[in-house]
Amino acid sequence: MSRADLIVSLVKAGSEGDQQLLRTTVEAMAAEERAKQHHQLADRLVQNLGEGKARPRSPEVVRSYDGGHGGLLYEIEPRRTLDSLFLADAVRAACGELIEEQHRRDLLRSYSLEPRHRLLLSGAPGNGKTSLAEALAHELMTPLFVVRYEAVIGSFLGETSGRLKRLFDFVRTHQCVLFFDEFDTLGKERGDTHETGEIKRVVSSLLLQIDALPSHVVVVTATNHAELLDRAVWRRFQLRLEMSAPTEAQKEKWFVRLQEKLGTPLGMAPKTLAAKLPAVNFSDLEQFCEDIQRRYVLALPNANLKQIVSERLKQWRSRFTVDQST
Repeated sequence: MSRADLIVSLVKAGSEGDQQLLRTTVEAMAAEERAKQHHQLADRLVQNLGEGKARPRSPEVVRSYDGGHGGLLYEIEPRRTLDSLFLADAVRAACGELIEEQHRRDLLRSYSLEPRHRLLLSGAPGNGKTSLAEALAHELMTPLFVVRYEAVIGSFLGETSGRLKRLFDFVRTHQCVLFFDEFDTLGKERGDTHETGEIKRVVSSLLLQIDALPSHVVVVTATNHAELLDRAVWRRFQLRLEMSAPTEAQKEKWFVRLQEKLGTPLGMAPKTLAAKLPAVNFSDLEQFCEDIQRRYVLALPNANLKQIVSERLKQWRSRFTVDQST
């Protein structure tokens, strides 16, 4: 939202006594100031937001810009780009649309529309859910905050809901990507007879907090077990994307990229290598290529890349056989 629109909203909230509009406007202003590195001004805005007095700050919340790493969140510096990822066409197109909407949110708001900002990723482990969250943060030029479940989930009644509230109070005043990995840890089906009333209350609190987030906070959640998620969780997310395992064509492109990076033939056609490597996810592909690069660098200047690739392939095929048998 433009600064002029924010000022108009602020005046309107004050004249009408609209506390919700006041809070939303001040949070948006604080997020803009943080994006400009004006952290002291942003802190003062947040401190003076509330019922006539500064709201207490929780020492458990990580203030990323102060370098803290011991609270409810930790920050990852986004390095991956969207172009560096191998994504299905539908996933790439959807992410591109979300990025465009975020970058052009002022135009959307001039038509009383908000950009989409809630994304649910599902699929087997190792297929790029965390990497996609990082890439979105990189493309949006915002911090990536990852929820620390060990700090959020408490052992006493009501503790977890209270921590979740403090977490969301913090992120509301930041332009950021908020990432929940293994979201089924918190978003479990409330009809599960094995879960306690406390867990059900946590899910309800979590969904309400997600609903109340402003659109400058892009929420990305990831789950390996979509069937465990509460049914109400699904409708909270405007984008629901399946992260699939690599196809043979994607494996081949991966090895073409590796060959270009090394600047020398692999000694085996990328298509042949893709067919021979029993990689079941993108994480396996990445580790295999890093393995080759390490051995290649250590063997310079007399590195025999064909031999290295053959040895690594043999080792990984053996490893896959062991994994299958256990």
